[in-house]
Amino acid sequence: MAVASLALGGCAASAEEPAVQAEQPKAATVTADSGFSAFLAGIRTEALEKGLRPQTLDTALANVTHIDRVIELDRKQPEFTLSFNEYLGRIVTPSRVEEGRRKLAENKALLTEIERRYGVQPRFVVALWGIETNFGKNTGGMSVVSSLATLAYDGRRSKYFRTELMSALAILDQGHIAPANMIGSWAGAMGQCQFMPSTFLKFAVDWDGDGKRNIWTNRSDALASAANYLSQEGWKGDQTWGRAVRLPADFPRALLGADTRKSVREWAALGVKAADGKALPARELSASIVLAEGTKGPAFLVYDNFRTTMKWNRSTFFALAAGHLADRIGAK
Repeated sequence: MAVASLALGGCAASAEEPAVQAEQPKAATVTADSGFSAFLAGIRTEALEKGLRPQTLDTALANVTHIDRVIELDRKQPEFTLSFNEYLGRIVTPSRVEEGRRKLAENKALLTEIERRYGVQPRFVVALWGIETNFGKNTGGMSVVSSLATLAYDGRRSKYFRTELMSALAILDQGHIAPANMIGSWAGAMGQCQFMPSTFLKFAVDWDGDGKRNIWTNRSDALASAANYLSQEGWKGDQTWGRAVRLPADFPRALLGADTRKSVREWAALGVKAADGKALPARELSASIVLAEGTKGPAFLVYDNFRTTMKWNRSTFFALAAGHLADRIGAK
């Protein structure tokens, strides 16, 4: 059985098997102490040295609080033992598929232009949008600056979260969002595509040309940013992600795993067939055979776009579910 964390996934967190988006806490206990105040003073000094404007920091850090609930969530991320099929059932639901198809149709013109620029098929952008934030409806409810400051002060992963906090302050200094509106998950993931601040700085785009990269409330900026991420990480617009396959009884287990690459024709020569028993497609793509649960579970022939999705989220479950959802959304 695979272990799946219900913490926020995508670019938001580093859990091995992130599953369903965690429910946002209704309230957050805050703690203020002299140590935290001194820490924030140090953050301000460092940010000034990096060239951020004093007025930005005055506003951004004025109401920052230590949120005890963030530490609780970081320490006790809920873990559930799920099989891949159970996980898939939670992610690729009939209602999500139906809404994904509606969103694909409603945003056809926009997504077509995004595909033209970034080479990412619309169904994959919509699938990630649906998994990450339920198509923009669940983007988190915590102050990103306070959450990141709390995690940076905590010490367990302070270096990582301090860097993310500095990135968040840089985003505010650039004027993309007001401090009060920089809301996200308890771990600092933001917007409709759930980018961490450093990911935002690298991949977020201003699609509509208004001078702001607004992944929170601007749908076009959010979807274009997701496509830009995939594009820059190696997405191939003339390929899909992979497919379910059937392995012969004598298939060499040493060939399993993403580290082994062969052409589709080579896999077919070894007896690999499509899940329905038909021959594999004739395209000469580089592919690997992975089992959904590592050493067991359904088998999949996966291509380079699967590897790119794994950069978005390092969970095999997530990448397989994203591919399945995209296929369902894009099915005629």
